[in-house]
Amino acid sequence: MTDENPFILPPFAPRNRLQTPLAVVAVLLGVALAGGFWMFLERGKANSSARIAREDLKASQARSAALAAEKEQLETEKAQLETEKAQLETVKSELESVKRELSKSVQAKEDEIAELKGISDKILDKMKDEIAHGDIHLEQAGSRLRVVLAEKVLFDPGEVQVCKRGEGVLARVAEVLAGTPDQQIQVSGHTDRAPITSKLAAQYPTNWELSVARATNVVRFLAEKAKIPAQQLVASGQGEYQPIASNKSSAGRARNRRIEILLTPAPTPTTKSKLKAAAKTGGKGAAADKKTDKAKKSGKKPKAGKTHAPSKGGKPAAK
Repeated sequence: MTDENPFILPPFAPRNRLQTPLAVVAVLLGVALAGGFWMFLERGKANSSARIAREDLKASQARSAALAAEKEQLETEKAQLETEKAQLETVKSELESVKRELSKSVQAKEDEIAELKGISDKILDKMKDEIAHGDIHLEQAGSRLRVVLAEKVLFDPGEVQVCKRGEGVLARVAEVLAGTPDQQIQVSGHTDRAPITSKLAAQYPTNWELSVARATNVVRFLAEKAKIPAQQLVASGQGEYQPIASNKSSAGRARNRRIEILLTPAPTPTTKSKLKAAAKTGGKGAAADKKTDKAKKSGKKPKAGKTHAPSKGGKPAAK
């Protein structure tokens, strides 16, 4: 009996020749399947990433287009705002100009009132006696000063020529008026309602002619003897049609027979008319203003209302 060692393995028995190639094929097939599955997964990931990238690109393009449109709109709004700003600056400049003109106008009006107040005070000082007797009185309303002289202090009854006493009265008034080159001086004749006397009827058929003749003679005295520039003077006749008292009494009729000397600032273009002229002419208003200033320096003043320039011989020049 042969002793066998339990620790010694039996000799290796070779396998079947077909088992080895099959195992290799199986292994390769498994590797191929695993690789194909991995590639499938990777391709899916790649396709998903490409799809996401395309979607992101489209979204980015859409955002870019929206931003471009928004930018264009903002540029348009900016241009509109710039235009509106320029317009507002123009309006602001115009308003400032108007404000300055109005300020100058207000100051000029205050100066005019102050100047007339000074003239009134001087006349009050020079004509104390006549004012105390009621033969002369003064009325100031804003920038208008009216000096009312009773007929009896200037004319003899039924006469149109200024009497000696009247010349003295007018000479004192003229001393004040001579220092007012910026004032227009309108002399108005007024009568009562009584018919013209036979002595005057041939030359002055109505109270119109009589009132104008008396006003004209006062103007001639102021221009020729008191040396007040004729450009400042205006003569007008109101006849019986602007009474200040009732014609039913002798006292009322006496008050209505009067000469009024009205002082007003010489006419100058107002702020409103300057602005309108500038808007219509596109700057030609400045030339017109220069022309007005030139005329003002030369002493020429425009005349307004129903006027009659003084003429020689004591008769009004018909207009």
